[in-house]
Amino acid sequence: MRSDTDRLLPSSPVPDLTAHLEGGGGRGLEAALALAPDAVIDLIEASGLRGRGGAGFPTARKWRGVKATAADAGSGLSLVANAAEGEPGTYKDRTLIAEQPYAFLEGICIALHASGAGEAFIGIKEKFTHPVERLVAALAEIVEAGWAGAERIQVVTGPDAYLFGEETGMLEVIEGNLPMPRIVKPFEQGLHGTSTMPNPAIVNNVETLSHVAHILAEGPEWFRQAGTDTSPGTMIFTVVGDVANPGVYELALGTPLRTLLEDIAGATDIKAVYSGVSNAVITPQMLDTPLGFDEMRVAGAGMGSGGFVVYDHSRNIVDVLSVLLNFLAIESCGQCNACKLGNGEMAAILAKVQRGEAQQTDLEALLKRSHTVTDQNRCFLPVGSQIMVGSTVEAFVDEFVATVERGEPTPADLPTPLVEEIDENNGDVTYHERYHLKQADWSYADEDPGAERLEALRNG
Repeated sequence: MRSDTDRLLPSSPVPDLTAHLEGGGGRGLEAALALAPDAVIDLIEASGLRGRGGAGFPTARKWRGVKATAADAGSGLSLVANAAEGEPGTYKDRTLIAEQPYAFLEGICIALHASGAGEAFIGIKEKFTHPVERLVAALAEIVEAGWAGAERIQVVTGPDAYLFGEETGMLEVIEGNLPMPRIVKPFEQGLHGTSTMPNPAIVNNVETLSHVAHILAEGPEWFRQAGTDTSPGTMIFTVVGDVANPGVYELALGTPLRTLLEDIAGATDIKAVYSGVSNAVITPQMLDTPLGFDEMRVAGAGMGSGGFVVYDHSRNIVDVLSVLLNFLAIESCGQCNACKLGNGEMAAILAKVQRGEAQQTDLEALLKRSHTVTDQNRCFLPVGSQIMVGSTVEAFVDEFVATVERGEPTPADLPTPLVEEIDENNGDVTYHERYHLKQADWSYADEDPGAERLEALRNG
């Protein structure tokens, strides 16, 4: 669905650079180049833009902080655009790239100028065939057109792994390695960094950088005409699951969650909602919460990257948590034993409940494991697991206990909600068709995983 309030999503895909320019594109970069780099960051700060990748961190503060780190160390810095999009329930970045890659690339060129970064990398999954093709073609166009900074942008394709989307895991892939998260964060040490030359990296997602182009073209005041004081602008949301109208929608921040899920996506019997796998479960009592970074956090949940998976009352909550937790158990990289083993054990406990073979002590073991799964964690994956498990069991404890007491198998028929495609014409959602074959070493049951990958996973 597209509306008059959409700022990033075009009414129809922008076919080429000429169409982008005819529609007013390019003005943001032109305005940025007429300003000193710090003045550009001042405008981003005035707009109140916050990162749309999950944490909602102020974009201008991130840019300034990384610039300061690089300057203090006398090192260079780089820009990384995260387009890996592996969060369950999310499909917005691929939609943006497929429909309007030029605003995204324009935002990168502006960020290169503002930050002083020497190079920019776009990390995107190799399997995203159409978005990759559009991105590569659009990049070639702006390079040929002579856009400032375009020649310093490189597209890097990576594996179909959740942790490729984790910012330090993405740095590893750009350096030619597996997506194994680092302890040191990108703003402290970036690509090919050392203790003496940290080369910090700015990491922003597709939507954030797309907003940058519009802010420079239209001004901070225009950006703030939508949204709230603390969460200005619009945001793109994906809604899938038990809804009549799954899809990708752009709304002003501050819009009630109920408006998105019920009025727009057509949910009529909401039982549980998950904004990815790193936030607490959202229950019906929370549906009037405004879609804002702070508002959702205060309510005890989060927006994540804007993807919502809706489950109705026909679903057993054990099946829901099992499919989401199994995803994390598989995608854990194995560098932290508490995470890999803990998520695996919790997934096994839930599978036991699904088979009708569990005892109440198994539920106690599940909660006990959730408390230790974050021990010495390198990334946020086990933290998300802890939050998701704890909140779901707390909200639906009676159903968990009753399911165990019945001792009967649950339906166990839910797919892993990794979105492969959403057909905008008919609303059909295609999920990852082979994910049920993916194993804990990231190989698929019907494929040879390769000795090198297995060795790397074993040794961390």
